[in-house]
Amino acid sequence: MKFSEIQILTHTLEAQRAFYTQTLGLPDATTTPDTFTAQAGATRLTFAQAPANWKGVYHFAFNIPENQLAEAKVWLRQRTPLISSHAGEDEYNFESWNAHAMYFFDPAGNVVELIARHNLPNASPRPFGSHSLLNVSEISVTAAAVPDTARAIQATLGVEVYDGPSATFAALGDEHGLFIVVKEGREWFPDTGVWAGFYPMTARLEDGRIWVAPLS
Repeated sequence: MKFSEIQILTHTLEAQRAFYTQTLGLPDATTTPDTFTAQAGATRLTFAQAPANWKGVYHFAFNIPENQLAEAKVWLRQRTPLISSHAGEDEYNFESWNAHAMYFFDPAGNVVELIARHNLPNASPRPFGSHSLLNVSEISVTAAAVPDTARAIQATLGVEVYDGPSATFAALGDEHGLFIVVKEGREWFPDTGVWAGFYPMTARLEDGRIWVAPLS
């Protein structure tokens, strides 16, 4: 499963535009007075201006070349702080997924991840740069009942369960693209102090199928 476009809200549109296009160096694919779209490899990441006083946050992840975790860490640290766990870790090994990841906050407070999935044949010999953000590979979906929402996504999109589901977590799709379904109020990893809430999100798949996250 591959995401061709992710659309989310932000209360800091201009700061987001500057961060993704200048700090991270992603191409500015489209700009309007109320939206902008950063081209993250194969995925269009669109931010739309949220209503006044809206403070929602999301989790999403970018796939990076599976052999470039160390290079990515140096590159990212030069641009923004990494999120550390309470134990002082800022690099995380997901053994069951055969992947390593690191996290940072963008200006809107979204929990953003760079993840090297070692099962994917995407190793690169090029120096790490903005082009190394290959695609958006995870997007958050908040649920009142995780199993029910997981079943609804499966029925609508025909995607498989990648991990779970449990009462608080499910990952649906594959290593190219995953819906990360979590229970409302669950803290986003790693020790972020950010809690999952119901926020509008639209995910368009490569084949044109769409999932629109409900507000509750």
